[in-house]
Order: sequence, then C-alpha cells, then structure tokens
Amino acid sequence: MEYIYTPVGVCSNQFLITMDGDIITSVKIRGGCPGNTLAVTTLVEGNNIHDVIKKLKGIPCGVKGTSCPDQLAIALEQILENRN
Repeated sequence: MEYIYTPVGVCSNQFLITMDGDIITSVKIRGGCPGNTLAVTTLVEGNNIHDVIKKLKGIPCGVKGTSCPDQLAIALEQILENRN
C-alpha cells in the first residue's frame, strides 16, 4: 500500500511511503537535503514500522523542533492510526 504525507516545518515537501504489512518497502522524500534524505530512506527501507518510529521520533533539526526523520516517524504513526 502506498501512502503520501506532507511534512510540516522541514525543507522536504512530500513523503511517498510504500508498506507491505508492517514492513516499510520504499520511502521517497521530495525536497530537503539530498544526502540526508537518501540516507534516511536507505536506512529505514526493509524495517518494521514500529522499530523505525521508535528510532526516529523526536529527532530535531537545529531549532526547528522537528526534522525529516521526526516527520517520517509522524507519517508512520498516521499510517498505523489510519489502518486501525
């Protein structure tokens, strides 16, 4: 299943997340810092949604109070909420 999320408070402007059950099969981040977003997507693909949320939730970017990883965790939480 594919999900689209619009992040808030960060440089990136869209996340495309593909799931197979609880496994994240693909993440594409549009906008943002190319090296960082590529690293995040590469590291989370193939992992369990619950594990990724635990690792990324609350990571800040400077004084923004959020970050692309934090926004990805929020997107994944919304996926879980909408599935139930």
